[in-house]
Amino acid sequence: MKKKFPAVSLILLILLIAETTASSLFLGSYDSAMGMICFVSAVVTGLMLIAEMFLLSRNTIRHITRMNEHLESSTAEYINSLPSPVAVIDSEKKIIWYNIAFYEKISSECNLYGMSIENLTNVNYDSLIANGNILCTVNGNTYRVSSEKSEKDNISFQVLCFHDETEYISLKRKFDKTHPNVVVITVDNYDEILQNAKESEKSQASVEVEKLIENFMSSTNGFVKKSGSNTFYAVIEKRHLDEIISGKFKILDLARNIKIAGKYPLTFSIGVGQGAESLADSEKIAKQCLDMALGRGGDQAVIKTESGYQFFGGVSKGMEKKSRAKTRILANALQDIIMNSDKVFLMGHRFGDFDSVGASCGMAGAVRLLGKESYIAVNRTKNLASKLIDETEKYTEGEFFITPENAVSSITENDLLIIVDTHSRDCVESPELYSKAKSVVVIDHHRKTVNFIDNAVIFHHEPYASSASEMVTEVIQYFNFPLDEKLPKCHADALLSGIMLDTKNFVMRTGVRTFEAAAFLKKLGADTVSVKLLFSGSIDLYRRKSQIVASAEVYSNCAIAEADFESDDIRLAAPQAADELLSITDVFASFVIYKTGNTVNISARSLGAVNVQVIMEKLGGGGHQTMAATQIENISTEEAKEKLKSAIDETDYSGQET
Repeated sequence: MKKKFPAVSLILLILLIAETTASSLFLGSYDSAMGMICFVSAVVTGLMLIAEMFLLSRNTIRHITRMNEHLESSTAEYINSLPSPVAVIDSEKKIIWYNIAFYEKISSECNLYGMSIENLTNVNYDSLIANGNILCTVNGNTYRVSSEKSEKDNISFQVLCFHDETEYISLKRKFDKTHPNVVVITVDNYDEILQNAKESEKSQASVEVEKLIENFMSSTNGFVKKSGSNTFYAVIEKRHLDEIISGKFKILDLARNIKIAGKYPLTFSIGVGQGAESLADSEKIAKQCLDMALGRGGDQAVIKTESGYQFFGGVSKGMEKKSRAKTRILANALQDIIMNSDKVFLMGHRFGDFDSVGASCGMAGAVRLLGKESYIAVNRTKNLASKLIDETEKYTEGEFFITPENAVSSITENDLLIIVDTHSRDCVESPELYSKAKSVVVIDHHRKTVNFIDNAVIFHHEPYASSASEMVTEVIQYFNFPLDEKLPKCHADALLSGIMLDTKNFVMRTGVRTFEAAAFLKKLGADTVSVKLLFSGSIDLYRRKSQIVASAEVYSNCAIAEADFESDDIRLAAPQAADELLSITDVFASFVIYKTGNTVNISARSLGAVNVQVIMEKLGGGGHQTMAATQIENISTEEAKEKLKSAIDETDYSGQET
């Protein structure tokens, strides 16, 4: 039938053309009778052709309809026999149809018609519609559910397909658990500690260190290799590393039990390369974490996370290094950079203190002795060392202190910027000046924070140093000044004031090199009486300081005071009050809370038994082990006090110096 229809239609079409042509010829030759006969015949043939085409199209439509019905039936049978569960739900999230696999795997062979899909599975319907697919767990299996919307006869429904990913998820979890991670372990100041030890003591220490690390690795199926006298590389699977992390790196505590000659404890610094795709990347991250651990004073483990760094340990003080070889090499490199620069700009941190301004004055004076222009960028309205600035200006020729705005407009590509007493890009006096500087040098003693300056040509960072002024004093000793030239007395006084501030008059964090630096400044003419007068305050300042001390309460061996007033010198009174609170019996740390505008400030101090830096970091701040601070925006002092108490409770300390 299908082959006949086209042939008949073709014959009728040819006949129609012939009859139409004959009719035209006869009518044109005035044979009207024959022409009419041909015309009628053509009309009849045309009607027959139309009828034939109608029958053909009708049979075609019937054929397509039958095929569609057949296909719909086949599709339904195919979906029903799919090995993956499929369900259809209406606009009210109720099940209106499901296939055999859904009945067997999802419903546990129970009748589920009319039941809500959310009650049957843990599928979040809104999340599914928004994302297009979602993971869910049903009867111990994990499925990825995808959704497809369909409408028919003004009725809307969703087709849900459940793709079984149980084996894939299981394989992925196994892969994640067995993923290797590089861990770098180093013994802090190993060479310095063993320098004067006996050979037998050196051998014993080496054996104990290696034995401790081997015991540390015995609970894992990883391996460790010694790459230097004090450095070890370990490869550990993630599942074992998670156990070590949950145990808060107990190896740090065990390492302190190893003592050289019975009195010098060893400490470890550990960098963990967690979450890297390859071992090469893991090693790179581990080294970054190790640098962070060493920059924070050592005796801690550091892990890099998506949100920053995670720290463990850090209860010991940074140990002073006796060798000055690094300082000498750095000083020579810094002098070369200074001599190749047109001008040198210096700045410290916001709300500069005697250490920040003193270190800047000392370095700026040394730069001028080298024959280069130097300027210190300070904001006089927000500076705690205004007396030092005024005193230095009396004895300094030309412009010495300039505003940050003038520094930004004056600095060029050939100029050098030296940042002292901070290494955080968020704490510098002028972020604009830092951004515009092409060449940057950093000199700081604070323990390393996360957002540190990472583009410095020289990053001189010694967390064991008492102050930035001490570090600057050591550096300028190795500068090659012209003959018979020495640092002016006013700059020596400025450096000494910075050392005295951060050491609390040579009480806190002082080492041999601290006194050697002070002795060098004394040779330059520094006057301790003149420096002491810089710290003198008014009677009103003393009253406010006493008022803060009187408001203190003791909480978990920590003195917490709250300044319920605002004054122009509150930034001076608060830290001084925190220092006074440390003289209370059984107080290991002190915190003073005060408000400036919409910002709550917390000044923290300790004698070393409590690491106040760790506590302040929990509140978004930082600093040093015995001196730290933080600022919290848009919060009341009472709320800040509660947050502080929570941070103290979360901090693990024994109350005794380790």
